Amino acid sequence: MSSSNPIPPVNDATELPEAVPATEELAETTSSTPNGKRQRKAEKKRQKPLSRWALVWRRLKRKPNFWIGAIVLGAIVLFAIFGNIPNVYELGETDSYSYNSPPSGQHWFGTDAIGVDLYASMVEALRKSLLIGLLAAPAATLIAAFVGSLAGYIGGKLETFVNWIINLLLVLPVFYVLMIISPLLSNVSWIVIVVAIAGFGWMVMAQIVKNQTKSLKDREYVKAARYMGVGTTTILARHIIPNVASLLIIDAALGVSGAILAETSLSFFGLGIQPPDVSLGTLIANGQNAVLTRWWLFVIPAAFLVALLTAVNLLGDALRDAIDPTSEVNRA
Repeated sequence: MSSSNPIPPVNDATELPEAVPATEELAETTSSTPNGKRQRKAEKKRQKPLSRWALVWRRLKRKPNFWIGAIVLGAIVLFAIFGNIPNVYELGETDSYSYNSPPSGQHWFGTDAIGVDLYASMVEALRKSLLIGLLAAPAATLIAAFVGSLAGYIGGKLETFVNWIINLLLVLPVFYVLMIISPLLSNVSWIVIVVAIAGFGWMVMAQIVKNQTKSLKDREYVKAARYMGVGTTTILARHIIPNVASLLIIDAALGVSGAILAETSLSFFGLGIQPPDVSLGTLIANGQNAVLTRWWLFVIPAAFLVALLTAVNLLGDALRDAIDPTSEVNRA
């Protein structure tokens, strides 16, 4: 018996709507929410490769010694730049009513035997020492980069001559050499001290750069540039020095403390900054004989010197460990 409403036959070719997978539907729902957008941004950041210096900065900011050194050094630099603004006394100005006065509300760091305000002298001394350190150390690094890369790349007689000069300067007693020529430096600008410190501080790094350059000049990209007729200066600037830039940066950072200490030592023995200019070395030298009776003349400049050198060394060590993580493992 046939039915009045027959069931239509099923056509195999009939297309049925595809079901959306639950995972895609969940992903669409999640991506539309604020949290989902933040997650997608975070994933993109994780997938994006970090540059070398971004990786160095990420390592650097995780180190406590970097932040301690940066805060202390920043405070000292700000003091050297703006410290004398609230002070009523200028450098060399004397107070005839305050001889050998201890630190007080009128003279914050005290006065010396002729009434000169030590606070004003400290500000100027920090400026001079910082300026000499920040100029001499990078200058020595630039000399090392130029001489070392040129000698290592060209080789031959030039390398032999550079090795002879480096070995000669390394065996010379630098301090005694400066003592001999100190009478010639007594009436000249402090710029000559910068030149002297930089002139005797580039040899070790130049040896390192030279050896690195000798290994880099055999790389394929350097050979390709040479075969294409690229000049020596361009090859050194584009292919050699950028590959040793991390070593140069570390050397410049650690060299600042060495340059400051060298200037302080020379000035302490009367071979550096000459009156009426002042530096940390001259202030410490003037206060050494009064350390028991007028302690502020010696203790305050010495404390600033220790804090400055400690901060610079902390920053240099942190930078070295961030650029070369294996150096921290080797020291341990």
